[in-house]
Formats: sequence, C-alpha cells, structure tokens
Amino acid sequence: MKNATILSIIGANCPTKTLSPVADIARAHNLHLAYLAVGAIPQFPNFGVGMLPYGSPVVPDTWQESVQQVNADLKAKLDEVEAMLAKEGLSGDVSSVYAEPAGLAELVSWRAKVCDLALICNGLRGEPQTFKNVLHGLLFNSATPVVINDSAGVKTLSAKNILVAWNTSLPASRAVKRAIPLLKQAENVTIACFDPKMSELADGENPGSDVGKWLTRHGCNVTVEQHPSGGKEIATCILARAAEVGAELVVAGAYGHSRLRENLFGGTTASLSEQTDVAVFMAH
Repeated sequence: MKNATILSIIGANCPTKTLSPVADIARAHNLHLAYLAVGAIPQFPNFGVGMLPYGSPVVPDTWQESVQQVNADLKAKLDEVEAMLAKEGLSGDVSSVYAEPAGLAELVSWRAKVCDLALICNGLRGEPQTFKNVLHGLLFNSATPVVINDSAGVKTLSAKNILVAWNTSLPASRAVKRAIPLLKQAENVTIACFDPKMSELADGENPGSDVGKWLTRHGCNVTVEQHPSGGKEIATCILARAAEVGAELVVAGAYGHSRLRENLFGGTTASLSEQTDVAVFMAH
C-alpha cells in the first residue's frame, strides 16, 4: 500500500510500544500514520441536574471531573505517540475525540473518510461498548476498510498468506476489492467458500472460481477451496482453515445480515469481531 494513510484508533490504555513496530514498514512504503485517540465520557446525568427558579442549572462536579480526566488521559497518550513518530522520523498526525459512547461512531467515521485503512487497537476492548461503536462507525459511516487484532498493522501490511472468506454477498465483494493491494503483495491467497450453494443463480456452479480468476489477473497466486461447515459456525470454520493454511490475515465481508439480527442472534461478523487471535480485514 504505497503512499497510503493508515488510521489507528487508539485509547488511553493502548500501549505505545505495540504501535512502534510498524516503523520499518511505514518507511519502506512511504506511509502516513494517523492516530486518533478516542475516549468515552459518562452520559450527561440529566436526572441529576438541579436548577432553582430563574437560576442556572447545576452540573454535578463528578461529571465535569470525568470529562476533564478523559481529556487529560487522551492528551497524555497523544504526547507519547507524537514522541514515537518524532523518534522514528515518520510522517504522521495525531488527534483525539471524546464523547458519550453513542456519539463516537460518527466522530470516528469523519476522520476515516480520508484514510485508506483503519486499525482498531485491542486496548479498546476493555470498553466493549466503545469498541463496538467505533467498529460500527467505521464500517457503516465511512468507506474505509477496517482491521482488528493488529494494533500496529504489521501483520496486515506484510501478510504473505491471506485467507479470503468468500461468498457472493456485496460486503464480501467490497472487502476483496479494497484488499487488492494487500492480496497482490501476498505470496499465497486462499479463497475459501463455506457451505456454498452450487447453482448458477446462487454462488455459481464452481463457487470461488470467478473471484479466483479475477485475482489471478491482478497477479495473485490463488487457491480456491470449497468446504462444508458440518454444522459448525461459519466463523469457527474460517478461523480453523486460516490456522491450517498459516494465514496471517483473514479478509471477510462484514454484516451480510442486518446489525439487529446479529445483535440478537449472533452471526459470522459478530464472532469474528469478538475473537482476538486472528487479524481480520473487514468491509461492509
């Protein structure tokens, strides 16, 4: 990904040492590293605001202190990142956003709209709602692909073996198209279809062969596979096959079903985003 802008979404608890290994790759590919520190502040306590007749509302001191603390923690983290960028002599910028959890999705997406790839630091998993809102904001409110479980982006940007979880859904197609720069530099690309519907009006008579031919024209070394799930969750099958072929990165479409359905009943995207062992490149 030559000359790309890589956005890293970090929190105050994200260890700076986990971000620095990308330095050599950034120099080799002339990358611009953008860091966005996010923090969730407590919801404004409307029920706790008192006001006398003709007087001004009284905001609880604890809420104001929480806002100030979040701001201070994020500034301290950004100072660390700026020092790291200066030490390594890298092109980059730092910024921060903090809001109530529900407001983070839109704020994060605004920065991501002018980036080529977004990485979410696993340090944000300590605040599950913040992690979820950031992921949803990137997937649904920006056109930027997202990588999880690779805080510095080293696995993603240097992956030699990549597994593509393929079906004929629009999210899967978008994910593969946005991953082409990474797929072209990989040594091996495995196209894996799980429980494919082998018909002309579904996944094709030879599922995966069409996308395999397309990627081959881009210079990719492609292997196409079809696998039955055997009743297992598709996400479990994807992760197992990724381990078997030694894939450093999985490319998958996100939310082929609605978010409501996956929130209620679970799904492949939910399972892939909850695991922390395998780097996953996603797009919706």
